[in-house]
Amino acid sequence: MDMLELIGKYYGTDWLAMSMAFLFIYYVGEKKRHGFIFGILASIFWLIFAFLAQSVANVIANVAFVFLNIRGYVYWGKEGSPN
Repeated sequence: MDMLELIGKYYGTDWLAMSMAFLFIYYVGEKKRHGFIFGILASIFWLIFAFLAQSVANVIANVAFVFLNIRGYVYWGKEGSPN
């Protein structure tokens, strides 16, 4: 298996997911609400990757992460939001 085949094995979904996850962590660390958008995108790309890799546990985990990131976005900075 050559290097290009390894890099593109999952159609780049793993690379996109990784990039979005880095942006998510960076922006949330900078206290920017829109970081959760990158978290949602990362989870969606990881979800696609999990389907391609046939990993049921990762599919379930990333569905949950999508909802947790949506929840984080909605509750960000709201008065009386859960800690």
